[in-house]
Amino acid sequence: MVYTTALVMGPYVGAVAGGVGSMLSDIFLGFPLFAPGTLVIKATEGFIVGYLGNRTLRNISGKAWRRITAALAVAVALIIGYFGAGYWTGDYQLSLGFPVGPQLNVGFIVPASFWLGLAGLVFVIILAVGLTVDARLGWTTLSVLVGGTEMVLGYFVYESILLGLGFVSAAGELPFNIAQAVVGLMVSIPLVRSIKRVIPKRGTSLEIHPPSSPNPQ
Repeated sequence: MVYTTALVMGPYVGAVAGGVGSMLSDIFLGFPLFAPGTLVIKATEGFIVGYLGNRTLRNISGKAWRRITAALAVAVALIIGYFGAGYWTGDYQLSLGFPVGPQLNVGFIVPASFWLGLAGLVFVIILAVGLTVDARLGWTTLSVLVGGTEMVLGYFVYESILLGLGFVSAAGELPFNIAQAVVGLMVSIPLVRSIKRVIPKRGTSLEIHPPSSPNPQ
C-alpha cells in the first residue's frame, strides 16, 4: 500500500502514508523498537517511489522503453527466483490475529517450484504489458525497485548500527525485506493501473454538466 499510495497520490502523500502508517503498524503490532527507523525509512521509500513514478521523462522512444521494461522483467524474475528458492521455502506457520487475544495458526509448505513458477509468471506479465499495453510500465517498475532498495538498505543500517545487532544478524533480515519489496511491486503495479483507469489524473478537474432544461414550448 505504500507503493500504491505513492504512485497514485505523489511523493508527499506517499511519504506520510509510508512513514506514519508503517510506524503505527510497528507500534500496534508490538515492534516499537523498529518504529523510529520505520518512520524515516518508509517515509523516504514512499517519497522516492512517488517522485520517480510520477515523473514524465521525455526524449525516450517507445522502443527504448520496451528495452527497459524487458531488462527489468528479467531482473525482477531473477530476484524472485533466487531469493524465493534460496530463502523462502520449507514449512511455515501463519498466525492470524493480534498480539493480545486469540490467534488462528495455519501451517503450510512452500516448495522451491512455487517461486520458480511465480518468477516466470511475473516475467511474462511485466514483459507482455510493457510491450503491448503500457511502455512506461518499465519506468514504474524501476521506481518501485529504487524505493525498495532504499528500504532494504535502510533497515540493514538501522538494525546493524543503530540497534547494535551487528552485520550478521542484520544480514539475516535482508531476504525478508527484499520479499517485502517484491510483493509490494507485484501487488501495486496492477492495482495502480486499475485505480488510474477510474479516477482523474491529479491536477485535473471533472466537469459536471447539468441536464438540459426541457423546452418550455
